[in-house]
This record gives sequence, structure tokens and C-alpha cells, in this order.
Amino acid sequence: MPIENDELNSYSKRLNRLVDEFESQIHSHINEEYVKSTKWSDKLADKIAEFGGSWKFIVIFFAVLLVWIVINSLSFTRVIHFDEPPFILLNLVLSFLAGFQAPIIMMSQNRQEARDKKEAIIDFAINYKAEQEIDDMQGHLHRLEADFAEFRDEVRNELREIKELLKTN
Repeated sequence: MPIENDELNSYSKRLNRLVDEFESQIHSHINEEYVKSTKWSDKLADKIAEFGGSWKFIVIFFAVLLVWIVINSLSFTRVIHFDEPPFILLNLVLSFLAGFQAPIIMMSQNRQEARDKKEAIIDFAINYKAEQEIDDMQGHLHRLEADFAEFRDEVRNELREIKELLKTN
């Protein structure tokens, strides 16, 4: 009995749904494990890295630098100058920021890399299992093909014999 197109589509949809559910379960498990194993200092580093690598940070930082330079450069703000050109204090602040921001971002990236590695291992295992299943299905198809070829040869031989019997009668 041949499989109808509707049955095949239904099976395909169910299979896709199961794969999607399995994948979401794996990702939620990895997320839960990540949240459980992450310390408060790691979470803080993630938040700092998230902010430090955003356009919001760049715009705010640019505005602060601009205000700093304007306040300390204009002649009518001479009364409130706290870092006159060549802006040695600004240089110190920027060095301090870079000195702390870079390692914090690297810590966050290392944790994300470890998480990505776990996901890659799971993806590899799923792909490997799928490849094994495909190989198994191909083996079944080759056996069915061989059985069908053998059956076809038997039917041809029997038809030949029937034709010969009919000719002799």
C-alpha cells in the first residue's frame, strides 16, 4: 500500500515539530545550567560587557568626552576648568576604563565561548545520530531494492514459463 502525500506531509510536520521541541528542550536545559552555574560576579561582567559593547555606550561615552573637552577648552568656562589641555586627567580616565573594560569583556566572551562549545557538542551528537539513521534507512532501501529486483526477476521467469506453457497447449 503506497503512502499517500497527505500522510507523508503529516509525518513530516510531526517530525519537524518533534525536532523543534527537542531542540528547545536542549537549549532551555543549557540556559538553566548556565544560570545555575553563573556567579553574581559573572552576571555583573556579562551586564558590563553587554553595555560596553553597545551603541548606547558609544553614544553616551562620546557625549561625555565632548562635554569634558568643551568644558575644559572654552575660555568662558575657565572658572570651572578641572583638566586643561592636553587633558591628562581625561587620558588617565580613558586608560583606567580600557584597563578594566577589556578583561571584563574577555571574561564574558570566554563564558559565552564555553556555552557555545557545549551547544556545538550537542549539535554534533544530534547530527551524528541523524547520519546514522540516514545510513540505516539507506541500507533498508538498498535491501528493499534488491528484494524487489529479485521479485521482479522471479515474476519475469514465471511469466515466461506461463507463456511457454500457453504456447504448448
